[in-house]
Amino acid sequence: MSRVGKYPVAVPAGVTVSMAGKTLLVKGKLGELKLDITDDVETKVEDGKVSVSVKNETKRARAQWGTTRATINNMVKGVSQGYKKTLDITGVGFKAAAQGKKLTLNLGFSHDVIYTVPEGIEVKTPVATQIEVSGANRQRVGQVAAEIRGYKRPEPYKGKGIRYSDETILRKEGKKK
Repeated sequence: MSRVGKYPVAVPAGVTVSMAGKTLLVKGKLGELKLDITDDVETKVEDGKVSVSVKNETKRARAQWGTTRATINNMVKGVSQGYKKTLDITGVGFKAAAQGKKLTLNLGFSHDVIYTVPEGIEVKTPVATQIEVSGANRQRVGQVAAEIRGYKRPEPYKGKGIRYSDETILRKEGKKK
């Protein structure tokens, strides 16, 4: 039995969840998210809770049960509170600047890296060496943060590059004479 799937998702005040065919629609103060429900699971919206159950006892259906419930929970939390990832930039002369839907990164290359921010995601630079990625969709926030980090991953000798604020870099010892 799924340990995650058996618990219903509580819907907080200010969030509406509705089913239209096989599409689950979640609306809140931070936006609107949609999820196409697979044929393996059954979703019910009742009394301010969303419950997910298995239609048939296959291995795929059992796997989709917990996954669907977790995705719905992430959607409900996303439209009510939102998600945020913070990236830190370390290195001499490395900096970032956000203007509208463009993020300009100076990462020691011969050119500036310009990243176009996708729809539904907001990028801020409170300090020139810090980037905040926020939005309602947890998967997209994480994907955008990973793409930005991918431009200059932290190297293990001096720790220069872009890293998550809660990430620890395993440092290596340099060459000895």
